[in-house]
Amino acid sequence: MKTLFTYSMVIVLALALFSCQKNTSRNYQYMPNMYEPISYEAYQESDAFANGVEAQLPAEGTIPRGDFMPYDYKDTNEGYEMAKANLTSSLDSTQIDYDRGKVLYEVYCGICHGNKGAGQGTLVKREKILGVPSYADAGRAITTGSIYHVIYYGKNTMGSYANQLNEEERWQVVAYVEKLKAELEK
Repeated sequence: MKTLFTYSMVIVLALALFSCQKNTSRNYQYMPNMYEPISYEAYQESDAFANGVEAQLPAEGTIPRGDFMPYDYKDTNEGYEMAKANLTSSLDSTQIDYDRGKVLYEVYCGICHGNKGAGQGTLVKREKILGVPSYADAGRAITTGSIYHVIYYGKNTMGSYANQLNEEERWQVVAYVEKLKAELEK
C-alpha cells in the first residue's frame, strides 16, 4: 500500500509539472528587453521634428558614406556622347594599378570580352552571346569616358556593373581596358 501511494504521488507530481509546460512558446524570459525591443516606425508621428514625422530627408547636397560619388551623366545616347567627350579619370598615374585592374577585368569583363580584349571570351566561344567586338576594331573609337559610362550604365546587351564595382575599381578597369586597347592596336 505504501509503494502504491508513492507511485501515485510521483505520477501526480509528474503530471502537475509537465501539464503546465507550453512547448509552442518560450516559458521564461530572463531579459525581456532583448526579446521585446521598443521599435519606432519610420513614418510615425513625432514631436521631435517640426514636420511631425520620425523619418527625415538628408540635408541638401549631402553624399552618403562610402565610395559613392554622384555621376552627372544620364543613361541616354546624349549622356554617353558627353561622357565620351568630357569624362576623364579621377585617378592620377600613381594610383593606377594595372595588376588590380587586370584581376577585376578578368572577373567581370573577360568572360565576354576575352582576357586580351579581342572579343573572344568564353561565352562568345561557346556562342552564348554574339557580337562582342574587339577593342581594336576601327569603328570603336572608345575613350576613357565612354568606357566608364558603359561600365556604369551598360550598353546594348551588356548590363551595368555599377553595383559590383565601386568608383575606384571602375577606374582601375578603365585604365586596364585602355592598356589592352593599346596592346591590340600595335
